[in-house]
Amino acid sequence: MAFARANGIVLHHEDRGRKDRPAIVYSNSLGSDFRIWNEVVDLLGDGWRHIRYDKRGHGLSEATPAPYRLDDHIDDLAALLDHLDVRKAAIVGVSVGGMIAQGLASKRPDLVSALVLCDTAHKIGTDELWNDRIRTTTEKGIASMADAIMQRWFPPSYRTHDNPAVVGYEAMLTRTTVDGYAGTSAALRDADLTEQTKALKLPTLCLVGDQDGATPPDLVRSLADLIDGAEYHVIENAGHLPCIDQPGEVAGLIGRFLSANHPAQDSTA
Repeated sequence: MAFARANGIVLHHEDRGRKDRPAIVYSNSLGSDFRIWNEVVDLLGDGWRHIRYDKRGHGLSEATPAPYRLDDHIDDLAALLDHLDVRKAAIVGVSVGGMIAQGLASKRPDLVSALVLCDTAHKIGTDELWNDRIRTTTEKGIASMADAIMQRWFPPSYRTHDNPAVVGYEAMLTRTTVDGYAGTSAALRDADLTEQTKALKLPTLCLVGDQDGATPPDLVRSLADLIDGAEYHVIENAGHLPCIDQPGEVAGLIGRFLSANHPAQDSTA
């Protein structure tokens, strides 16, 4: 386990692979930690430098008091990459991690060479939705929402009684700190990246599960339409976190895209 103080807080992270390889940085969804990328990282292989981290209030990273701003998460990641002396990385983000990726590309273009935006958008949800989520988290706990969240995260074919992974991912969700979950919900409520994202001019791949119950394909398509030249791909039989339920497809798409839009490497994907 590796820990670094970045932007005034302690972030848990993993820096895997040779430092002379092109870097891929992974940013996670609300209520998850960096383990959601395990299979994708393994499939992409040793041709890359893989950097994963737990965002503020999630996993083993420090949980500061809620609420958070999206800029808090963006500045945390920028400070971590400065600490690791990383420049021109490909940023792969899912859900709020995709919004962090968009914000980082706008705010610190020196850090970003390409984007892979999974099951995300320039604006996610409404004030009413996020205020209700914050209220439920603080008054009843994350566990009270777990069944509904699992339905948005995974398609029925994955969410079966004989799949022990579903129990594990529900535990990951419910063990997220209240400050981390409610604080990041506030960041999502208040964030609208439409204008910043319209101005982005870098290679971008947008991915979405065909059964995503949180950021459905039409929403992700609208994100891709904002970015000149962005590629768009729907992943079959996948929910909100295709890095978990369809890791082979996700790794293949990322590998092919970055092979064409990132410095030369020896990816095995």
